[in-house]
Amino acid sequence: MSTYQDDRFPGPDPYAPLGEKPSFTLTSTDLENGAKLAEAQLGGTDISPQLSWSDLPEGTKSLAITCLDPDAPTGAGFWHWAVFNIPTTVTEIPTGAGDETLGGIEGVVSLKGDSGKRGFYGAQPPAGHAPHRYLFAVHALDVEKLDIAPDATPTVLGFNLYFHTLGRSIVWGWYEN
Repeated sequence: MSTYQDDRFPGPDPYAPLGEKPSFTLTSTDLENGAKLAEAQLGGTDISPQLSWSDLPEGTKSLAITCLDPDAPTGAGFWHWAVFNIPTTVTEIPTGAGDETLGGIEGVVSLKGDSGKRGFYGAQPPAGHAPHRYLFAVHALDVEKLDIAPDATPTVLGFNLYFHTLGRSIVWGWYEN
């Protein structure tokens, strides 16, 4: 059982079908792993959390960051953030850098999430549904660039991540309205 699986949450483990991957160090000064999200990471405020990583798997050539709510009542979860082609020279993104360009990093592609917004969209679960998890995943990839159109969906990114992920680490929080 993964560390983000908990009986309080109705959704499945979205990464189980993708198979186990080695993890690496992933930390955040804005998220306490498994704790309630801060107001900054909620919908309407939409401030992406600080994330930093190290000890990437050998052969890592680029990174992707995703945020998924697997507990959304959609049958497929709800993508809050999907960005890729992050160079391995980047080891941290600061708080609030979840805009279209990930704070101005050249070559980065940010997709529109399920909200229709490009960049980070904060937590906003439906009132009375139950607590929802928000899984912030950093994916270490075996290619320098993923050839994905900027108008593609996060699901298309997820499909490509299946074939190119060397390692994955997740920090998560939850929220309930």
